[in-house]
Amino acid sequence: LQRSQQLKRSAWLAPAPCRLNSGLPMNIGVLFVPQQEAWVVERMGKFHRILEPGLNFLIPLLDRIRYVQSLKEIVINVPEQSAVTLDNVTLQIDGVLYLRVMDPYKASYGVEDPEYAVTQLAQTTMRSELGKLSLDRVFRERESLNANIVDAINQASDCWGIRCLRYEIKDIHVPPRVKESMQMQVEAERRKRATVLESEGTRESAINVAEGQKQAQILASEAEKAEQINKAAGREANAMLVKARAKAEAIQLLAAALAQQHGSAAASLSVAEQYVSAFSKLAKDSNTLLLPANTGDVTNMVAQALGIYTALSKPQAVKAQEEMPPACEDPQPPATEVFKAEQAGSS
Repeated sequence: LQRSQQLKRSAWLAPAPCRLNSGLPMNIGVLFVPQQEAWVVERMGKFHRILEPGLNFLIPLLDRIRYVQSLKEIVINVPEQSAVTLDNVTLQIDGVLYLRVMDPYKASYGVEDPEYAVTQLAQTTMRSELGKLSLDRVFRERESLNANIVDAINQASDCWGIRCLRYEIKDIHVPPRVKESMQMQVEAERRKRATVLESEGTRESAINVAEGQKQAQILASEAEKAEQINKAAGREANAMLVKARAKAEAIQLLAAALAQQHGSAAASLSVAEQYVSAFSKLAKDSNTLLLPANTGDVTNMVAQALGIYTALSKPQAVKAQEEMPPACEDPQPPATEVFKAEQAGSS
């Protein structure tokens, strides 16, 4: 007990530790202060002033350099500690603090050990912030967790002349069982996503196949339609035009032949022959026969056919006689009489 009390007493009476330098510089009257350092000077035990970088003059024996503060950014490792999350999972977590002395006077006289105070504050703030989050949110919200710790430290360390620039969590150690369960959860989630992606791929494949078949049918129907249109517009139309032209030429030749001499008699003979040959083919194409009552009277049948032809050709003959001059008239016997004469001679 005595030994521990002596150690505590010696630690209490020992001067505050100075960063960067192992010992305090001696006052020899003329001092050169390095850049990014602040030397706190006391005159007869009372704060006198802060020496700026460069050349400075002090009074020996009266002035004493009490603290040396570094104005550079300081990196402090936060020791590993245990913290309990909102869902009662114990974590082992450590971090890194980045500090800077903003006011050397407050850093020297505001707190005994600023670095130790900030480190303890960072540990307590980290435990309190982790208690507000579940295990899953701890891994997802590390940035927000770091920002909350920095804000809490700056609120408390403002009177110490120290500002926390940032805080970073280095490692988060999870218990083995919790780690195994998290691994199983990750594997199940990945299998689920794989199954969902496979089903979506099958669905999209079926949709693509159906769309392809639909487009193929549409294109096939359009091609067939275009083919039919081309056929109708090309081959059939040309065939109809050729037939019409041939028929027109045949009609023109027939009209020219009828306009010649004895053309009407030849036409009458041709009609009579076709009329007679039509009766000879009635029994060859079909079993159903439609015969007139006077089938045996061939002379009467021929005369009836010639009468029909004469009745149809009479208006044309009258018109042709009206158009022809009188000198071109060539009296011809009627076609009926010529046919009767030819029939009488043959009989």
